[in-house]
Amino acid sequence: MPAGRQKSYLARPADVKREWIHVDASGQVLGRLAVKIANVLMGKHKPTYTPHVDTGDYVVVTNADKFKLTGRKLETMHYDRYTYHYGGFRSNTIQQVLQRHPERVIEYAVRRMMPKTAMGARMMKKLKVYKGAEHPHTNHAPKAWS
Repeated sequence: MPAGRQKSYLARPADVKREWIHVDASGQVLGRLAVKIANVLMGKHKPTYTPHVDTGDYVVVTNADKFKLTGRKLETMHYDRYTYHYGGFRSNTIQQVLQRHPERVIEYAVRRMMPKTAMGARMMKKLKVYKGAEHPHTNHAPKAWS
């Protein structure tokens, strides 16, 4: 028989300590980068992870225009949407999105890995993506993360 009894820990929203984490996207593969970011936003990297509480940290991504795509994704990948009007199907290739708003490609990839719930939308608000190397969150002293 075990000597002591183990207890489960469930985090409370008031007990969550959030950190700021800085990620440099230059040279990293998009999908692998998005998985790591999504895990940090959800809090799955912490031992105090609780599914019904947002235990994740803030993530600041810089150099969002310098990530890598493998294979033929640059020619074949596209983003579809519908305007809910007749003939309202719109499709943009990833090249078009990269030219206009390269930070949105990372946001789309991470959003599709997050829970499709209201809490998932709140978690996405903790993601800050910037095109260049500079970001306005230096006062939070984000930890470098690779």
